[in-house]
Amino acid sequence: MAISDSYNLHNYSENFTMKKALTHIAFAAAALMSVSGANAYTVFTGLDTNGNASSQVASTNSSAAEASFKAGLIGVGTQNFESYSAGANAVAISPISFGAAGTATITGAGAVRSNSAGLTNGAGRYSVPGGTKFWETDAGSGNFQIAFSNTLAAFGFYGIDLGDFNGTLKIDLYNDLTLISTHDVSTAATNVADGSILYYGLVAANGAEEFNNLRFRSTGGSGDIFAFDSFTIGTREQVSQGVPEPETLALFSVALMGLVLSRRRT
Repeated sequence: MAISDSYNLHNYSENFTMKKALTHIAFAAAALMSVSGANAYTVFTGLDTNGNASSQVASTNSSAAEASFKAGLIGVGTQNFESYSAGANAVAISPISFGAAGTATITGAGAVRSNSAGLTNGAGRYSVPGGTKFWETDAGSGNFQIAFSNTLAAFGFYGIDLGDFNGTLKIDLYNDLTLISTHDVSTAATNVADGSILYYGLVAANGAEEFNNLRFRSTGGSGDIFAFDSFTIGTREQVSQGVPEPETLALFSVALMGLVLSRRRT
């Protein structure tokens, strides 16, 4: 066999081996991608029950959940509605500002409400922690939605007086019009839901879980009036730990680099 023929055969064999290896890696990456696509949001939640529609309850567990949620974030924006006039509706306050995290547009029925310091509005709803303004809406109708100017990796909020109609609060996360995930939020039992305080925060595990729209709804149907306060949002860059790189891409990059280095050594 001629030297040139031997060289060509060697190259053919090497290229075939490399293509075969890359094919195996591609299949492995696809398989891992299907696994990593599962929802793996980190959730922070705390609940302070009350059972009294006329008086506030201390936000002990809920405040602790908020602190834990914010501990992993840097420079996020929080909207507590204190700068808006009582009675202002969604059109009047939108777009609301979250600082460096962007803005948001609220749609659906609802309005800014107020309470006297230390008291409720008489129906178990009030501002937390320590303010006098909050957002009130009939989340049971499912038409309370928030659209964000940026794609987000983190979202948290206080919910007051949730669950007294014995419904389950659900949050639908969207990327534009595509539903990414639905989260069931555990609220207080009916007999202690009046005046209760819930904090709920979530952080996306990867880019596939990020969102720019969300919808609140309740299985209790219309008529269940909720209070929301201190919405906090954060982009990928504002998650201090960083949103992890999808595992598949990291593995694929490492494997490909190994093959390239291996070929260079031959």
